[in-house]
Amino acid sequence: MKQKEQQLSLRQFFEKLCLLIFCFLIFDSMTVMAQNSSKSEIVLRSVADAVLNNATFQFIDQKSGLTFVSTENVTQDAQLKPESPYNDWRYWNGVLNIAMIKLGEVLDKPEYIKFAIKNVAFSFDSYKYFESKYQGENKWNYPFGQRFIMEELDDCGAMGASVIEVFQRDPQERYRTYIDQATLHILTKQTRLDDGTFVRSFPHKWTLWADDLYMGISFLCRMGELTGDSRYFDDAARQVINFHKYLFDENKGLTTHCWYSDVNRRAVAFWGRANGWAMLAQVDLLDRWPENHPQRDTLLTLLQRHILGIAQYQSSEGLWHQLLDKVDSYLETSCSAMFTYAIARAVNKGYIEPRYASIARHGWEGVMSKIRPDGQIEGVCTGMVVSDNLVDYYRRPAPLNDVHGIGFILLAGAEILQLSK
Repeated sequence: MKQKEQQLSLRQFFEKLCLLIFCFLIFDSMTVMAQNSSKSEIVLRSVADAVLNNATFQFIDQKSGLTFVSTENVTQDAQLKPESPYNDWRYWNGVLNIAMIKLGEVLDKPEYIKFAIKNVAFSFDSYKYFESKYQGENKWNYPFGQRFIMEELDDCGAMGASVIEVFQRDPQERYRTYIDQATLHILTKQTRLDDGTFVRSFPHKWTLWADDLYMGISFLCRMGELTGDSRYFDDAARQVINFHKYLFDENKGLTTHCWYSDVNRRAVAFWGRANGWAMLAQVDLLDRWPENHPQRDTLLTLLQRHILGIAQYQSSEGLWHQLLDKVDSYLETSCSAMFTYAIARAVNKGYIEPRYASIARHGWEGVMSKIRPDGQIEGVCTGMVVSDNLVDYYRRPAPLNDVHGIGFILLAGAEILQLSK
C-alpha cells in the first residue's frame, strides 16, 4: 500500500512538473509575442509620427522660398506647390490616407485618422487655385493636377478610395460630388478592352497595367460597400478574373507588369510592386465582398494561387526582390510590405489557412529592418513605368523615404499587430 502511495505521489509530481513546464512555455511564448508587438508598434509609430511631423499643410513659392498656409492673398506670379509631398494629390497619397485611418483604428490613435481627414480637406480647399492657373503643364508635375484632370485610374482610383473612407467619417457634400464624378469616369469613360478590362493608351495602344487592378478596385469595392449596388462588385470581379487571364503566369505563379493588346503578349518583367498592387486589390475586394455572391469561391482561389506563387520567392531576410524571380535584383521594401499585408490580412480574414502566417511575420521582420529609428524607410523603388528592358527595373533608384512605400508599411504593420492578437 505504501509503495502504491509513493508511486502515486511520484506520478502527481511529474504531472505538476509537466504542467509547470507547459505554463512556462506558454508564458514565454506570450512574452515573446508581446515583445514583438511592442517593437512593431514602436516602429509603426515612428513612421506615422514622421508623416505627422513633416506634413505641413502649407505651400511654398518655388521662386521666393516663402511659405503660405493657404492659396489666398498670394502674389500673381507666385509658383506654389505643396511644401510636403504628403499633402499632394497622387495615388500614393490615397494609399497613405487609407493606411493612416487603419493604423489609427488599430492603435486607437485618433490623430492618425484626423491626418487623413485633414489631408483630403486640404486638397479640396486648394485645388481650384491651381486649376485656374493651369496652362497645359504635365499633370504629373503640376500641383493637384490629377485632382482636376481625370484621364486615367491613377488620377482618381486610390485617391478616390481615400475620399470615400473620409466621406464615411466626415460626410461633406463636396466629397460626395467628387465621388460621383470619379464613379462616372471609371464606369463610362475609362478606356477598356472589348471584354471590359481596364487599359491605358500608353506606352502602346492598348496596354493593361497590373497597377490598375488596385487603382480601379480600391474605388469600386468601396463604392459597392457605400451604396450596396452590386454592379460595382460585379465590375470589380470582372477585373480580377480578366487581369489574371491576361497577366498571371501559371508556371511562375506570378503576375507580369503588363500585357500588350497590340501584339497579344505579356511583358517580360515580374515586377514586385506590380504583383503587390494586384494582391492588395484582391484582398480589398474580398474584404467587402457579399458573402453569398456566386463568384466568391473563384476570387478566393485566385488570391490563394497568387499568395502561394509569391511565397516561393521570399528571401531568407523575409523580403522580396525588385524583380521577383531575379535574385540579383535588389531587395525591395514596398512590395515586401504589400505582400506582408495581403498575406496577414488573408490569414486574419480566413481567406487562406493560418499556416501561412509565418510568411507574413517573416516578411514584417524584413520590412522592419529597412526602417530607421527616425521613421525613414530604405529600399523603396521610386515610380516605375512598364518597360521591355529588365535593366530598367534593375537600375530603378530606391531613394530614402520614397513616398511610394509609406502607406504599404503602415498597412502591413497594422495587420501584423492584429495577426499577433
